[in-house]
Amino acid sequence: AATILALVACGKPADEDSHEEMASSKGVGPVQSVVIPATIDAALAAKGLQIFEDKCTACHKHGERYVGPDLNGVTERRQPEWIMNMIVNPIEMTQKDPVAKELLGEYLSQMTNQNVNEDDARALLEHFRENDASL
Repeated sequence: AATILALVACGKPADEDSHEEMASSKGVGPVQSVVIPATIDAALAAKGLQIFEDKCTACHKHGERYVGPDLNGVTERRQPEWIMNMIVNPIEMTQKDPVAKELLGEYLSQMTNQNVNEDDARALLEHFRENDASL
């Protein structure tokens, strides 16, 4: 009955609130703070696109669910630190971070550690920002 009440009261499932709260997390890993400028760094985004094409497209696409989640809108759903920690620290993230655990349960596929360093993870984040800005 509480779930139905929550649906009526706010138009969404009751557990969605907790999911949104978890999405504000910075995740588990070395990235504790990222400074994100207002404008997109096109050169950094281009580097990120190349890394994405080299290391990520076997499992991720923009605009469709694949082996892993659709990455369109990821910068709106997750904190920058969370995104970077998921890239550089995927095993520990799926063991300790509630959102990453949930994603592992949904997709039933552990994200592979691609040995991406923090600088390259930042470039990937910039690519995601550029992609999301175009949506």
